[in-house]
Amino acid sequence: MWMDGMERILITSAIPYINGIKHLGNLVGSQLPADLYARYQRGRGNEVMFLCATDEHGTPAELAAAKAGKPVAEYCAEMHEVQAEIAKGFCLSFDHFGRSSSPQNHALTQHFAGKLAEAGLIREVVEKQVYSNADGRFLPDRYIEGTCPNCGFEKARGDQCEECTKQLDPTDLINPRSAISGSTDLEVRETKHLYLCQSAMKDQLDAWIDSKADWPVLTTSIAKKWLHDGDGLQDRGITRDLDWGIPVKKGDEDWPGMEGKVFYVWFDAPIEYIACAKEWADAHGKTDADWERWWRTDKGAEDVKYVQFMGKDNVPFHTLSFPATILGSGEPWKLVDHLKSFNYLNYDGGQFSTSQGRGVFMDQALEILPADYWRWWLLSHAPESSDSEFTWENFQQSVNKDLADVLGNFVSRITKFCRSKFGEEVPAGGEYGEQETALIEELTTRLRAYEQQMGAMEVRKSAQELRAIWVAGNEYLQSAAPWSVFKEDPERAAAQVRLGLNLIRFYAVLSAPFIPQASAKLMEALNSSDMGWPTDVAAALSALPAGHGFTVPEVLFAKIADEQREDWQERFSGTRD
Repeated sequence: MWMDGMERILITSAIPYINGIKHLGNLVGSQLPADLYARYQRGRGNEVMFLCATDEHGTPAELAAAKAGKPVAEYCAEMHEVQAEIAKGFCLSFDHFGRSSSPQNHALTQHFAGKLAEAGLIREVVEKQVYSNADGRFLPDRYIEGTCPNCGFEKARGDQCEECTKQLDPTDLINPRSAISGSTDLEVRETKHLYLCQSAMKDQLDAWIDSKADWPVLTTSIAKKWLHDGDGLQDRGITRDLDWGIPVKKGDEDWPGMEGKVFYVWFDAPIEYIACAKEWADAHGKTDADWERWWRTDKGAEDVKYVQFMGKDNVPFHTLSFPATILGSGEPWKLVDHLKSFNYLNYDGGQFSTSQGRGVFMDQALEILPADYWRWWLLSHAPESSDSEFTWENFQQSVNKDLADVLGNFVSRITKFCRSKFGEEVPAGGEYGEQETALIEELTTRLRAYEQQMGAMEVRKSAQELRAIWVAGNEYLQSAAPWSVFKEDPERAAAQVRLGLNLIRFYAVLSAPFIPQASAKLMEALNSSDMGWPTDVAAALSALPAGHGFTVPEVLFAKIADEQREDWQERFSGTRD
């Protein structure tokens, strides 16, 4: 078990697919909680490498590019920039936001394939694959739809049923059709592909997963289901008949019989986590040693804690297929230590729908409210133990009560009162008394609980602890009532106000992982740049000395009016333009 303080922590979040802008459900399922954890660990003084990228290969990219009337490489480059800018808008603090189409990922994917072949873990299979005459192409698994033979779901894909999560082959589907054209004019043709022999590694993977006692139940239950249900872990095709992708090679060598084929996107996409670190090194003039110390256990990564964040639909590939690739290579690559998985966020009585434009997409969210509003609601309602649901009523209530009434109101009351009675500087006079001592004791207890939940990646519980810390300050201020005390004992009121101003800095530092924009505004208003973690609460609440200047910040969080909520609810209920 890793303890907070001076550790090296590698963090990856599931890489978003390139075809379009993602909705809030995608955001809270991987990137946002990963950012929360990265910011917290940096705040504790740890060395963090936080990596993400765009997943750019496969048929969806080709089809999206064709729809946009652009070459696929050009389309992917443009959409990478779009997603990178939106990520910045949500304050996602990636150390590098890479691309799975990068030269680094090409080379590394081909390298892994060569090593797996040397280890006897890749076999060639002449298989029957679905060909669509109407589309004039072989159809990748996910572009064949039909009825699931296991649960009867009518829109199961050819690789996996989203309803029961059973792994499928396209030929398993009942009444199959092309997801591209809807055509049922399909035929089965022979084609040769490479398979990763996952079944040969079943026992090794099983023992590895058993060793992860601190993984979420959601993660291990999904992995175990794939390992043991039905016929158990199956070998998996790692090549496709496509033009866009990483050409099939054994390292630098051609692979006879695989000409014109590319690696399957689910083989090369997780390898991008590693390649992304090399992209970072190359972009910043670093050496191979600088990125290998994060990924190779023979180059320093044995001391790294590696944490992955993802939605539950990505768990099978990250607990089985990607580890099989790493273990099977026989090379000393770093395996994940903790895999934090999430359930789904639903939207206002139904589901988010990219195709129908139902729900709030990341670019739209930033158009109507700053990032912190969304960050707070999404993280405080993260779908950890079960699916959760976004409703506009709940969003409005959470913003108005938590952000505006609790945190924002505290900041406004204390700074404005100080300005009116003592001017815009921390007042001198008076000493902390019993009320202040009791508050410090309470905050010390709550801070330890907050640190424990954040370290354990319990996102919702962390948000609850943070809110309780805000509430404690409000309750103190209401009880102390410096506006009344000032009339009889100005020095006592000065001490109360001094504590209140120091509480603002305390809140700014603790809240930075959740609401970094508001935190920065508070620190600027306090004329402070010291973001050192407040391990000693008593010392932290004396950090701003008497005479230290400040300014009254603008309204930290504006309340959401009923009219706004109703307008947004209607706007995001239908098909996106």
